[in-house]
Amino acid sequence: MAALAEIIDDPPQSVRTFRQISADDLIDESSLLSFLQTAYEVLDELAGDALANAYFNRLANFIDTYNLNYELRRPCRLYPTVPGLFANLVQSLRNSNAEHPHLHTLQRDFDEAFRDLHDRGGEGRIKTCLQKQINLLEALGRNNPQVNEYALSSICDQLPHWPHAKVRQALKSLYGFTCDYPGIRHGGKPGSVEGNIEMRDMLALCILFTGFTPYLTDRLDVAAIFQGR
Repeated sequence: MAALAEIIDDPPQSVRTFRQISADDLIDESSLLSFLQTAYEVLDELAGDALANAYFNRLANFIDTYNLNYELRRPCRLYPTVPGLFANLVQSLRNSNAEHPHLHTLQRDFDEAFRDLHDRGGEGRIKTCLQKQINLLEALGRNNPQVNEYALSSICDQLPHWPHAKVRQALKSLYGFTCDYPGIRHGGKPGSVEGNIEMRDMLALCILFTGFTPYLTDRLDVAAIFQGR
């Protein structure tokens, strides 16, 4: 392949080289982001603001149309959004669990219980979904070498990465809810119930429990999740 300087100085060669770029040349999402951002700088250097701005507008329209979980800002920088960050977290968790037979089984059980809600909802299936998610969280925590407990509340006390006791207590309190509310993990305490379980509870609790997973496992590369790698 010709040297980079020769390619840049030869417009026909530049076009041919650009068209030869394949998905294999963009190893991962981080490489793709770098490519899209660097292209703006190259266009600005070659043809000035008119062409670079046209590229920026087309890229912005592409991202808005296909909802790629990034926000485009001037001059041409792509920043992760909260929805994108959450999606990366969930996908990274699934990829990590797929390599572990026990975690893979519990991840599958939770995913199936979650999908069941789409076709046939109801309080009973919401409780089942939450139960399956707690089973997965306990297995994630139990997979740490320093942990020898089985209940999530006790596992939390053995994990080292909490920034403050209140954060650890927040997850322990949510776990306590699943133990006290009848039909989730146990027969529960009927006197503690203040209302029926609804989809709003499912939405909030599922997101909250997922958000705590980086505290429960070292199998996730949190920096890569944020950067989209």
